[in-house]
Amino acid sequence: MSRPRITVTVPPELHVFVPAERRHAEAGEVVTDGSSSLGHVVESLGIPLTEVGRLTVDGREAAVAHVPADGEHIGVHAVVRPQQVPGAPLRFLLDVHLGTLARRLRLLGVDAAYLNEDIGDPALAARSAREKRVMLSRDRGLLRRRELWAGAYVYSDRPEEQLDDVLQRFAPDLAPWTRCVACNGPLTQADKDDVQDRLEGGTQRSYDVFAQCTGCSRVYWKGAHHATLQAVVDRALRAYGSPAGPATDTGRRTG
Repeated sequence: MSRPRITVTVPPELHVFVPAERRHAEAGEVVTDGSSSLGHVVESLGIPLTEVGRLTVDGREAAVAHVPADGEHIGVHAVVRPQQVPGAPLRFLLDVHLGTLARRLRLLGVDAAYLNEDIGDPALAARSAREKRVMLSRDRGLLRRRELWAGAYVYSDRPEEQLDDVLQRFAPDLAPWTRCVACNGPLTQADKDDVQDRLEGGTQRSYDVFAQCTGCSRVYWKGAHHATLQAVVDRALRAYGSPAGPATDTGRRTG
């Protein structure tokens, strides 16, 4: 008995995942084993299901559990942006390779959990599920793990483009200067007298406005790097909207 032959159409924005020989074809033939689900077939082409918005069979909506039959035409459709993530507040989890992106998201007040160590794919996927966080990664294998609560592939290896990708895809509320870039904890305004024991002499003499992390107790003020980070904030706000609620305007140096 011959194995089913199906035709699969992949949109240009997902061509990065498919083998090079298939990237320039409008549609390609795939031979299946007759028992694998549509989701498995799509993943076998290299496309993480996190990047698929919907699937169609001969023009009709289909579930990932559908088993393709001989002659069917499969349409793979990319996620519609901005992507809605129902069921929990929008929060992210980033793998060990995305530290700069994590810090920039936190700078904008976006909840972005990150550990500067490789704890392994199973542990990351379990944390995504436990805390209901969207897993951000460039690791396709990680994004294929079934226990993930939600996930998204980060398409660029350049931090500025990565930030644009996430902000454009998920449209999170922005509240710059309200989150610790080191640990992700909320910032609160701090009285200079309360934090002076954490400041060097030059900082005590030169600055009067401070914020402190409620998680790790780091202190922030408008230090030497403030202008550079303010440019990141201003660019994000121009492109992706106004900040959500009041912001604690701090500089970016920690004592």
